Amino acid sequence: MSAKLEFAVKMSSPSCADKIEDQLGQNGISKSDIHISYETGIVTITTDQPSSLILNSIEKTGIKAVLKGYGSATLDKNLGAAVAMLGGSTGYSKLGINGVVRFVQINNDECIVDGTIDGLSPGKHGIHIYECGDLSNGCERIGDHLNLKQTSHGNQTDDPNFRHTGDLGNITANEDGRAIFYFKDKLINVSHLIGRSVGITENEDDCGKTKINTSDIDGNSGKRIACGIIARSSGLFENNKKICACDGVTLWEERDVPLAGPGRQRKI
Repeated sequence: MSAKLEFAVKMSSPSCADKIEDQLGQNGISKSDIHISYETGIVTITTDQPSSLILNSIEKTGIKAVLKGYGSATLDKNLGAAVAMLGGSTGYSKLGINGVVRFVQINNDECIVDGTIDGLSPGKHGIHIYECGDLSNGCERIGDHLNLKQTSHGNQTDDPNFRHTGDLGNITANEDGRAIFYFKDKLINVSHLIGRSVGITENEDDCGKTKINTSDIDGNSGKRIACGIIARSSGLFENNKKICACDGVTLWEERDVPLAGPGRQRKI
């Protein structure tokens, strides 16, 4: 089952719609999966591609875009969406790692995990959901892997009786240190994730297969090098905000300023 993404797009004329449609077509997205409304500035896309790739594709036209909502392409209700910011001003990393991981429940049995993370060393790194959302001491107090079934450590694709709930396998960073990933998981559910954390580890996760050292606990994946708290986010058509009432930051300015702190403030 595919997902549907909702973008606010800053179109200056009706011809912008043609530019966006042509560019998305170059990414292999069919015209039938694209709906563009110049009047509302909303573009919805049905796809199985990571949201960052779709956003970048739209912005190759020179038009700004912001992801506003994420949900199922076939259901008429939102089952839950969440987001975690790793590193930066809201997450944690000593190494300059930063990125975003999104979780979208597309039906009762499948959750999409969609992320882009920069600043990693090239190669594989473990990705896990942890019990707690306490970043007061970096990634040291986020607990163990989320383990609702009280099982041993395993792989994201293993039988639920042979993996932790939070075992999501590995992501792979390219030579530039960027990891872009998109997969579906049949064990995690957004309703169980809010307030917990997602973390990236220094090493590759052996997924419990080597049976040596801490393989049954954490896959010998090493220390946690970046983490972020999982917070609720907007499903499809749930976010109507155009300007933040507390500080006057508009939808388009918000993408270029911190989520909080003095750097976010502007004079009106």
